[in-house]
Amino acid sequence: MDKPPLTKEGFEVIKAQLHELKTKARPEISQAIAEARAHGDLKENAEYHAAKEQQTLLEKKIAIIESTLANCVIIDVKDIPYSGKVVFGATLKLYDVNEDKEIQYRLVGNLESDPDRGLISIDTPIARGLLGKELDDEVAIETPSGTKHFEILDIQHL
Repeated sequence: MDKPPLTKEGFEVIKAQLHELKTKARPEISQAIAEARAHGDLKENAEYHAAKEQQTLLEKKIAIIESTLANCVIIDVKDIPYSGKVVFGATLKLYDVNEDKEIQYRLVGNLESDPDRGLISIDTPIARGLLGKELDDEVAIETPSGTKHFEILDIQHL
C-alpha cells in the first residue's frame, strides 16, 4: 500500500498527539536545553547533550507523524459494507487455540497500533493472516514466535 491507512478515530488521536508534541513537549525540551546551556562548558555538559538528543528524537517523531498524516488514507470501517470478511478497521473476537482464551483485536494502521489495548497493525503477521477470512474460519498464522491458531468468533465494523 503506497499510502498508509489510518482509522478515522486513529487519525484524530494521532492529530491530538502531534499537537501535544508541538505545543508541550517541544517547548519543554527547548527550556531544558536553555537551562543546561546556562551551566557553562557545553563539551562536558551531559544534561545539554541529553536534552539535544531528546530534541532530535522528538523532531524525528514529529516529522514521521506529519508525513503520515499528510499522506495517509483515512478509512471509516462503518462506511465499508459488511461482507462477513475481515477488513481493515474491523474489530474481531477470536478464540486463541494456543492460549485457550478469547481475545479481541482491531486491525489498525501502524502509527495507531497499541497491542496492549488490542489495536494491532495491519502489517503484523497476525493481521495479514486474518485479512479476508470469514466468520467461523479457523486460521493458522506463522509468526516470529511460532504458529498461532485462531478461530474467528465475531467480526464487527465499529
